[in-house]
Amino acid sequence: MDGIRQMPLSLPDSSKMPADSACTDYDMEEMLADNGIRLLAVRKANSKQPHHPRTEYLILIRRKRIETAFSYIDKLLPESIHAVTAEGFLIKLIAFIWAHTFIKIETL
Repeated sequence: MDGIRQMPLSLPDSSKMPADSACTDYDMEEMLADNGIRLLAVRKANSKQPHHPRTEYLILIRRKRIETAFSYIDKLLPESIHAVTAEGFLIKLIAFIWAHTFIKIETL
């Protein structure tokens, strides 16, 4: 949750932000809801505020797609990325994401 708290979120109203079960923070959800952003975190089995089963199912489907995309990108990444600056690291990371995109387009 520290990452979400530190990120500048400039999302439009009625945005939905998927998250995994580690992001279950009800205070953060309420704060985001006040700004018109809905945090859709996967709930743990013993959650005090469970989602409706239909909502939980849709969250799990969305998370599966995100995790699949990240695993494909992870396969393209080398064990280490040599970069001297943060900007250089981001450029290389973006290049791997573009490579993933081109590979997915090619297989269509």
